[in-house]
Amino acid sequence: MAEQATAQKAEQTLLSINNIEVVYNHVVLVLKGVSLDVGPGSIVALLGGNGAGKSTTLKAISGLLTGERGDITRGSIHYNGERIDTLSAADRVRRGVLHVMEGRRVFEHLSVEENLLVGAYGRRDGAAAVQRDMEMVYTYFPRLKERRRSVAGYTSGGEQQMLAMGRAMMAKPRMILLDEPSMGLAPQLVEEIFNIVSTLRKEEGVTFLVAEQNTNVALRHADYGYILENGRIVMYGDADQLRENPDVKEFYLGVGSGEGRKSFRDTKHYRRRKRWLS
Repeated sequence: MAEQATAQKAEQTLLSINNIEVVYNHVVLVLKGVSLDVGPGSIVALLGGNGAGKSTTLKAISGLLTGERGDITRGSIHYNGERIDTLSAADRVRRGVLHVMEGRRVFEHLSVEENLLVGAYGRRDGAAAVQRDMEMVYTYFPRLKERRRSVAGYTSGGEQQMLAMGRAMMAKPRMILLDEPSMGLAPQLVEEIFNIVSTLRKEEGVTFLVAEQNTNVALRHADYGYILENGRIVMYGDADQLRENPDVKEFYLGVGSGEGRKSFRDTKHYRRRKRWLS
C-alpha cells in the first residue's frame, strides 16, 4: 500500500523537495526543513520577503549552491521520480531543469540572438531544430526579434528579462525556475512577463516554480503557492485561497490594519500560543 501511494504521488508531482536544510560556509543555516511539491504543467509561486530563502531554494534545486559555498545538509530533492540533489548542475539541465536567475544574468557583450544560441549549446538535435525553436522564442517574445542584432547589455531591463527566459526556452526545458522576474520592472512589464509565463505553460507545457516578492501578481497567475519566512514554509495552499486569506492580505498584499508589515510566522505563533493558553 505504501509503495502504491509513493508511485501515485510520483505521478502527480514533477518536483518534490523533502525537508531540506541548506548551510552556507559550513556555518549559516538558511533553509530549515523546507518541503514543497510542484505538479507537472503547473505554475507554483514561492513567496516571501527579501532574505526569506527563496533564491536559496531555487539554487538547491538547480545545483548552483556549490558556487556559493552552500550545501544541502539534510533532506532530498526528486525530479521526475529521480533523486537529483546528488547530480551536477549540468546534469540537471540535461534533464530539463532550467534556472533563470535573479538579475537576468545575460551575456552583455553578445547580441540578443547570440545569447539565445548560448541556451541551445548543449543540444544535439541539429541546426534546423535550433532554428525552429529560435522562431518559437521570437513568437512569444516579439520584442527580442526586433532587437536580435542589438548588444544585450544595451537593452532594457524588461528586454533582458525576456531574453533570459527565451534563452532558457532554447534549452527545451520541462521546468523553469524563475527568480524574481518582476525585480526593477514597471508594473505593465511585470504583467506582460507573467502573461508570457502563463502562455508558455499552456501552449508549451512548461512547468514553472516562480520565486517572487510581488505576491499580488504572482498569486493571480499561479495555481498554488508557498510562503517562506526565515527559511521555513509558514503557509501554503491554492493561489485563490491564499489571495483571500486575511493574514496573507495583511502581511503580503498590503490590505489590513495599517500597522506596517509584520512577521507572518511570529503572529501565527502568537495566535497558536494564545489558543493553547485560553
